[in-house]
Parts: sequence; structure tokens; C-alpha cells
Amino acid sequence: MIRVLLVDDQPLIRSGFRALLDLEDDIEVLAEAADGHEALALARRHLPDIALVDIRMPRMDGIETTRRIAADPALAEVHVVILTNYGLDEYVFHALRAGAAGFLVKDVLPEDFLHAVRVAARGDALLAPSITRRLIATYVSQPLGPAAAVGLDELTAREREAVALLARGLSNDQIAERMVISPMTAKTHVNRAMAKLHTRDRAQLVVIAYESGLVVPRTP
Repeated sequence: MIRVLLVDDQPLIRSGFRALLDLEDDIEVLAEAADGHEALALARRHLPDIALVDIRMPRMDGIETTRRIAADPALAEVHVVILTNYGLDEYVFHALRAGAAGFLVKDVLPEDFLHAVRVAARGDALLAPSITRRLIATYVSQPLGPAAAVGLDELTAREREAVALLARGLSNDQIAERMVISPMTAKTHVNRAMAKLHTRDRAQLVVIAYESGLVVPRTP
């Protein structure tokens, strides 16, 4: 059962998402919050698998909410998915830096929304390749310098290659095909990179790959 916390300051939006999620046998909505402060309290009480968090809210926005969830060891298993009205919301990349597992545009099709919740629950990065390329090209066109590359030297050559392919938007199966290895081995390379770089999820590897210069943004 995938346990979900809904966080949005608009009751109608929450009701719509809840109605959709409640129809699924493998998904349970634990609680709803109207702002970040309430979301933190409910996350600590219920320990959801997924927190669907609106990026723009009063009192505490989605970025700060994400940052506090990511910083709390007790919430290490909570995957934050940011909800935004725009595919290239200026705050989305900041949310990824803060620890979000990915993001969804609110006008997503119902079937894509449900698929995304399940993807995030598995711990996979919820970043469509086309959106990833545009987002990265916009906000990380210049590497941040050596500080962002700390820890990359601990990765093996194959792990670095897997991370670079992941940052290009490839799935485990696609990474495996490109590297001529099994999907399980590809997943192992990615998981070991996550452990060595102390990242919460695959989305954080994408951020590190671009910020460190391991992958250079292409013109969208």
C-alpha cells in the first residue's frame, strides 16, 4: 500500500487528487494539509511514503517544506513530489536541490498522475527527460565549481557513466542497454552512487551530475 500525504492550500485541488487516489486499491491518502507547517506535523505523525506538495503556499512554501522533510532523519523514507502549475516553474529546480524526488504539473492526465505516484514510491526520479533537459539548461547552465563535485571521485568509472546516463533521463533498462549490462546491474550502479554521494533518491543524483559538470546541459 502506497501511503500519501496531500499538501495544497486549495481545498478543491486536494479534493480532486484525493478522489482520484481513493479509487486505487494500492494507494491510501493518510491526511491533507493546507500549508507546510501542517504538512510537517502530519508527516511526522503518519510517516507517508509520498508527500505531494504544492510549491506555492502561504506561511511555508513547498521548497522550505521539502528542505525540512529532507533534513529530518525520521522522515528519510518520505519522498516529496512537488506540484506546480507550470512545467518550468522557476522554483522547481530549487525544490530538487532541497530534496524533492521530482515534480508534477497539475494539469497532468489522471493515468499519468497515478503512474507518477507509483514511480515516486519506488524511489525512482520523477523527471520526464524533456522537462529535465529544459529545466537543467535553464537553471544549471554553468557548473557551480569544485565544491559541487565533492564525492564524485569516490565513484567507479561505471558508476559515473550510469549517473551521467540517468541525468540524461534514461531509465534503468535504457542505461543497461547503453552500457551493455543487465537492468539489475544498472540499478546496482545507481544505488551505489546514491550511497556514496549520500543522496536521498535518484533526483538528487541528477542535480549533482549537472552541478558538478559531469553532464553538460544541451541547448533545449
